Amino acid sequence: MADFYQNGIITTLHNLVDRPLDELEKELISFSRIRPMSLVLPSLYSELSGPALDTIINDLVNVPYLNEIVIGLDRADEKEYAHAQEFFSRLPQHHRILWNDGPRLRKIDELLHNEGLAPKEMGKGRNVWYCYGYVLASGRAEAVALHDCDIVTYDRSLLARLIYPVANPAFNYEFAKGFYARVAAQKLNGRVSRLLVTPLIRALKKVYGSLEYLEYLDSFRYPLSGEFSMRTDVLNDIRIPSDWGLEIGVLSEMKRNYSTNRLCQVDIADIYDHKHQPLSEEDASRGLSKMSTDICKAIFRKLATQGEIFTTETFRSIKATYFRIALDFVETYYNDARMNGLTLDRHAEEKAVELFAENIMAAGEHFLANPMETPFIPSWNRVISAVPDILDRIYEAVEEDNHH
Repeated sequence: MADFYQNGIITTLHNLVDRPLDELEKELISFSRIRPMSLVLPSLYSELSGPALDTIINDLVNVPYLNEIVIGLDRADEKEYAHAQEFFSRLPQHHRILWNDGPRLRKIDELLHNEGLAPKEMGKGRNVWYCYGYVLASGRAEAVALHDCDIVTYDRSLLARLIYPVANPAFNYEFAKGFYARVAAQKLNGRVSRLLVTPLIRALKKVYGSLEYLEYLDSFRYPLSGEFSMRTDVLNDIRIPSDWGLEIGVLSEMKRNYSTNRLCQVDIADIYDHKHQPLSEEDASRGLSKMSTDICKAIFRKLATQGEIFTTETFRSIKATYFRIALDFVETYYNDARMNGLTLDRHAEEKAVELFAENIMAAGEHFLANPMETPFIPSWNRVISAVPDILDRIYEAVEEDNHH
């Protein structure tokens, strides 16, 4: 149950009355005549046999207002791609699969690599970036939503609420970020948001003062949600990280390119559960350990672009301040969970905080040691400037793959 409270500098659109889905979809059908809509689904091939994606596709079959569904498919060989075509064929909407490992899209990636414009690493950021390129190339949408393919509690009302703010022609939002309570199976989830991002932002405020960027990030109820929507004109000049910093990177770009009154966050689900990443204390290149380091780097880089100065000493102060605040948050969340009859393992929470504190230092050291690093994938405007027919090439490659 939401309240109507507005906090921070971002408009919050609440779920106050559980409005019937058919009412929302009826409105979205009328919006779609003026503002056609697309959905992007970044997917690993392994997710086709996971517990979530089959249910998601069965639900999407009934969505009446989408003009296009774009599926970015990673880690699939030729046989697996053929299976994916069959798997997604039940979608009645115009849909296309980007076979990212196929020879045609690999050739385009090689072309961009030779120009120094290709994404540097595999992952969700790269997948999303190519999907956005295809959305621009197809020209079938003016508003585009994106959500993950591992949501085990999926309901198509999530998509309707997610895309509504940018689809409604009477609203002036360019971007909407989804949020929800990360509660499932009597557990409080969302550790990286709860125990890293929020306490890190509060620590940075103590060290650097109340900067507008930090107030902005702190305004989001769930900054790491993989669900957001935007108008397609946003896609031209957004520069996103190719690593786990994707969600923070997108928020940072929206802040750079648009006034905050053109951005909002929207309550899209009462319950939300997806595939949980392991903490991965032993291997910093995987799981929540890698994710936390990438997120820290994304925040530090953004603050540096605004003229903030970082040294080994400031990173030590940030880590110490973060650690104290995060431990206080463990207490807060424990009490919140207990009062709601949920379980929360204090020992596991504090272990996560200790790992995140180490990774704040690791991210800081990496930042100081690599001053010339350019971690962003170039904007599509820059790519089009260097390779003027790139969108035509992507469109043709995807069409040939899908009719193969």
